[in-house]
Amino acid sequence: MKVIEIGNKNYPQKLLNIYNPPKKIYLIGNERILNDFSIAIVGTRNCSKYGEKIAKSMAYNLSKHSVNVVSGLAKGIDSFAHLGTIIGRGKTIAVLGGGFNYIYPRENTSLFKSIIETGGAVISEYDENVKPVPENFPKRNRIISGISNGVVVVEAGQKSGSLITADFAVDEGKDVFAVPGSIYSNTSRGTNELIKEGAKLVENVFDILEEYPYFNNIKK
Repeated sequence: MKVIEIGNKNYPQKLLNIYNPPKKIYLIGNERILNDFSIAIVGTRNCSKYGEKIAKSMAYNLSKHSVNVVSGLAKGIDSFAHLGTIIGRGKTIAVLGGGFNYIYPRENTSLFKSIIETGGAVISEYDENVKPVPENFPKRNRIISGISNGVVVVEAGQKSGSLITADFAVDEGKDVFAVPGSIYSNTSRGTNELIKEGAKLVENVFDILEEYPYFNNIKK
């Protein structure tokens, strides 16, 4: 484990522009990727097969364009976003809501190891002995959005924590993208509402990358 203090050259520079940037970042893995171009993929823990497929494929295809994928190592969409990146042989960054001695959920311990083994990074603002209590996760979301250049919400209910991440992204001046879903699905109510409020509707990674000048020459 490494500790990167604010002011260190390896401290994620995008975090300097968020509300209450963490004074320290605890890290296991590849610190060199923290300042690279990244897109967050977030969503509900109780995702559908539709959400699983989209999270995996978007993460996979972003990785093929050398885009790092950021998420929260939670069940559901977060896990599939990390997994899709690993399958695509890309780099993914997981942001925890507790310390490294309390990987949550416990069944994602193997995914945690895979992220590190494939050149990714796991970070937290909490030291290794802090338990992942519920109030830590909304705070964690400001780091997920803060370290990213944009945030994609794949599936979200009306009270999903991923909507908090989207709100942080708006406050931080980041791009917010949302994947539409069925009007009959509870897990699409939040994403459909985001689109109504001005989030960009996305169907593929090109809908995301075209918003950034660096990727203007990429063909669909």
